[in-house]
Amino acid sequence: MSRVYNRIDSDGHILEPVTLWNDYMDPAFRDRAPKLIIDEDGKEKLFLENQVLGSQQGMGGIGGVGARQGVIKAETMKYEDGRPGGFDPHKRIPDMDLDGIDAAFLYPSMGLFSGAVHDPALAGALCRAYNRWLADYCKPYPDRLFGIAMLPMQDVDAAIKEMTFARQELGMRGGFLRPNPYNDRLIHDPVYDSFWSAAEDLDFAIGFHEGGSSGMPTVGIDRFKGRGAQHIISHTMEMMLACLSMIWGGVCERHPKLRVGFLESGGGWIAPWLDRMDRHFDDQGFNDSGLKNRPSDIFRRQCWISFEPVEGSLGVLADYIGANKILWATDYPHRDGFFPGAPAMIEKLLENASPETRHGVFAGGAMGFYGLN
Repeated sequence: MSRVYNRIDSDGHILEPVTLWNDYMDPAFRDRAPKLIIDEDGKEKLFLENQVLGSQQGMGGIGGVGARQGVIKAETMKYEDGRPGGFDPHKRIPDMDLDGIDAAFLYPSMGLFSGAVHDPALAGALCRAYNRWLADYCKPYPDRLFGIAMLPMQDVDAAIKEMTFARQELGMRGGFLRPNPYNDRLIHDPVYDSFWSAAEDLDFAIGFHEGGSSGMPTVGIDRFKGRGAQHIISHTMEMMLACLSMIWGGVCERHPKLRVGFLESGGGWIAPWLDRMDRHFDDQGFNDSGLKNRPSDIFRRQCWISFEPVEGSLGVLADYIGANKILWATDYPHRDGFFPGAPAMIEKLLENASPETRHGVFAGGAMGFYGLN
């Protein structure tokens, strides 16, 4: 790539147009496409046949970036009123320029809930339509906008097929999975080994991304009912469990060329989590992992983690785990995203860091994870 990358948003989002499914979906599945329907409480809900996908709060304010600062009243918005750059790449680029962001890697909004689709064939059709649309969204700015493929992990062979299509036909560098169990299987289940081997062969990064209460098994929702508490728990603890599966469960060691990212869950938990895995690896009374390498060494070889711009531990942990293992993100255009000003917030957290550390956090980590050379 000829462009110089100094600031990379590792986890931005798009807003899928409702027309996506009519325009891009296989005609055989088009009558089963998801629909935005206003429920009896006046909330826009994403319906797929008889299933509600996503938060009970509705989809209306998901594109309301600025709500965090009180600039936008997201709870009164309609989905179509979300930040225009979420729908339109030509309107996104000026928003990126406002923050001096050179490139953004793009994850879904509605599609965060695709893991809850029960029918594997329908899940595959939804992923194919979304990926084709996302490739077209990114096409006008190929060195600045990078789509992350949606993968139908409900069926391993279908996920491999879609990953291959996304890499070889659409030129995508990575795909996303939910950290929650698909088909009630943990992610280190041997049934997934062919998928991880294919990701290695394709040089395809895998980013885990939570989506809140979504119809998938979610830790904590049986104990806490409030939206805030469930969001605190699900995004961090589901990711901790996925990290445990990938490292302690042996996936990374069995697939040493695999690159894995843990996104939108905060990053401060990674140090004590790795320490705890190392402690149990070193203690032969607990080490039932079968690993040959210490978990922290596996992480530093193959894994990355994303920090939010409000995390005070960022500067310390950049030294602890390595700045080139850290990602940062705006979460644009979601209501809890950071726009404008996310890079300035990261700058403040790194005000005493070396130039090498700053570059690692702002761009080097993302370049390594996504293979942006």
